[in-house]
Amino acid sequence: MVVVRNKRARGKLRANKRFPLSKTGEVQLLLTQTIDPLGKQGDIVNVKPGYAVNYLVPQGLAVIATEHHKRMVLKHRAKLAEIQKKRLASLNTLADEIRSKSISIEAKASAEGHLFGSVGPADIVKALRAEGIVLAQEQVRLSGPIKELALYTVKIYLGHGVESELKVWVVPSVSDK
Repeated sequence: MVVVRNKRARGKLRANKRFPLSKTGEVQLLLTQTIDPLGKQGDIVNVKPGYAVNYLVPQGLAVIATEHHKRMVLKHRAKLAEIQKKRLASLNTLADEIRSKSISIEAKASAEGHLFGSVGPADIVKALRAEGIVLAQEQVRLSGPIKELALYTVKIYLGHGVESELKVWVVPSVSDK
């Protein structure tokens, strides 16, 4: 029987019994959440035993990387890939729908066609919502403020690298005619 009288040595003994160490003296863990300096959720990382015992495992940020956990991660990644593929297909469908649309926005303008104010992303999102397409203002990418009556091509970023273009007609409001 080994009797350890030093508290520091006792902690190391517990860490060694609790976690299997590699040849380099590190513990192999599976991250359950994304941690910036270490990696993303589902990554297998090697960390010092103290970091594992005192922070990662008690906080629920990581678990010991057993074969069972590794298989579970592979299955989970396959499901995520399937979900991502469906999401990308729906975004491409939405991009085609937006590309086929053209919206008109009424604005007060002078006789020369200069707007009193400007048309921004909020106006475009509101007009699209009336057409049945729901977007966030951050998804509308304007190259500059719209300050004249004309036809504009506006870029719409839907996420995951999917972009579309929308034709926006800025026309004088009915009260200006």
